[in-house]
Amino acid sequence: MKSASQLISHQLQYSHRCLPLRRPSAHSELMQRTQQLKQHLQSNTMSLPPLPLPDGVSEDQIDCTSSCGLNFHILQAGRFGQPLILFCHGYPELAFSWRKILPAVAKAGYYCVAMDQRGYGRTTGWEDRPFHEVDLNQYTMTNLVRDLVCLVYRLGYTEVASIIGHDFGGVSSAMCALIRPDMFKSTIQMSHPYHAPPSPQFGNTPKKPPVDIQADLAALNPPRKHYKWYNSTSVAASHWDNPPQGLERYLRGYFHLKSADWEKNNPHPLSEWSAEAIAEMPEYYVMAKDDTFPQAIEKNMQGEDYSKTEAWLSKEDLAVYVQEWSRTGFQAALNWYRAQTASTPQSKKKDMLLYAGARIVVPVSFISGKQDWGNHQQPGAFDSYENDQVVKKGCFRGMTLIDRAGHWVQQEQSEKVIEAVLEFLQTL
Repeated sequence: MKSASQLISHQLQYSHRCLPLRRPSAHSELMQRTQQLKQHLQSNTMSLPPLPLPDGVSEDQIDCTSSCGLNFHILQAGRFGQPLILFCHGYPELAFSWRKILPAVAKAGYYCVAMDQRGYGRTTGWEDRPFHEVDLNQYTMTNLVRDLVCLVYRLGYTEVASIIGHDFGGVSSAMCALIRPDMFKSTIQMSHPYHAPPSPQFGNTPKKPPVDIQADLAALNPPRKHYKWYNSTSVAASHWDNPPQGLERYLRGYFHLKSADWEKNNPHPLSEWSAEAIAEMPEYYVMAKDDTFPQAIEKNMQGEDYSKTEAWLSKEDLAVYVQEWSRTGFQAALNWYRAQTASTPQSKKKDMLLYAGARIVVPVSFISGKQDWGNHQQPGAFDSYENDQVVKKGCFRGMTLIDRAGHWVQQEQSEKVIEAVLEFLQTL
């Protein structure tokens, strides 16, 4: 692991090599302010203590500011020159969530890299403007794929043996495989089944109006609301940043409720995308209309043993998440939801119309926990893998559902995830 002084020296070398010259312009004042912000964030990042990582895993900063504007914080295991595997985390996680997986997969002969994605952790370069001013084009799926393409090149590679993603990272990994199959040679999604891009109106066939799921949920008795749309609101970040129960207790409760340790998790397929159907999901997906997310978590944690999840998420490991989110806040990460909630004015999903009708044509697998409601939150998503119009016939290499694992499968049952990942890689 590099010392703080080594990291600073390393970053100064890369900064001089990669940062473009700034020419005076009518926008020079704004550009200067933006650059000062980036330098401030970067200096704060480099002064942070090293993460508590297992043997064989180290951290580094990879400067991609000249291409996508980001200075990526990565965790790495294995040797440069071996086939590259990328690991993409979800929300509210970090590259740190892959700490148990990286060294084991690296031992099989791969160079393994997990990154803090745009808006997360120790990666810097994403803008920090107020809610109503932020440029959500940064968070379109095409731009998030571009981030990863730039990272691959900066690492010194032109192809990736496999890109593996969990939760929102599963979306990133699937879109990389869809958009650049020449670069991303295979993919695994975890806890978030692949959902094909939207399609524009076909001929004169009337286009089915979108379901206003929030309005329909609000009309239920009792009224409810969906977490994705809640996370897209202007107040969500302040709720996540300042939970009444304290951030440590809040995150511990959130990890607990979505894990197999919460005995009330009994996921099953939902009949359709309707308020009545999805209201069957727990309140961490569809909560009471007037609740904040911290209130929903605290309410459902009544009587639960907060220490139960320490078997797979120690106090020291949880402290990493608390430290990082306390430092960065949640708004930048929540912008991923804002760009994807289709019925909101700020939605940026139309960029994926570029890939209407496209299908995944590289080997793909799905790994998840049996007790994970994420498998079913989009009705019918499982079926996509077997649909030749969505995934090319013969490319789907199977599904692994791991018992006694909920949403955080790579942390709850790391050994079984490692086994499933290696089995998939052996088929390539």
